[in-house]
Amino acid sequence: MTVHNLYIFDRNGTCLHYSEWNRKKQAGISKEEESKLMYGMLFSIRSFVSKMSPLDMKEGFLSFQTSRYKLHYYETPTGIRLVMNTDLSVPNCRDILHQIYSTVYVECVVRNPLCVLGETLQSELFTSRLDTFIRALPFFGVRAA
Repeated sequence: MTVHNLYIFDRNGTCLHYSEWNRKKQAGISKEEESKLMYGMLFSIRSFVSKMSPLDMKEGFLSFQTSRYKLHYYETPTGIRLVMNTDLSVPNCRDILHQIYSTVYVECVVRNPLCVLGETLQSELFTSRLDTFIRALPFFGVRAA
């Protein structure tokens, strides 16, 4: 099992942070273009799910999977969106994304007077704590080719 990458977007679709760990294939486009494509896809999927659901959606869109990876999604009440791509064997990561937000993002960014909210995260403390958190996950590992 493995974690491929993680995006953090603000409510306006700006990519605040991107990290990757065990990503084998690159998209062939700039990271900026890739993050815009990711956010656009999320926007479309969320809209589709909310309009097509036969039930009242309390939690909304949580994840989707392809034949190669699984995308996990978590949105905070303030509009921060966390997106983690993993391999198919990783279970639902909603609680883990919530932990990343509450224990890493809030502690290292929101409560840090040197971090300007809404701007790309430049905090080495945040990057270091996020990396430590991800590497400590029970399903983090290097995928066999």
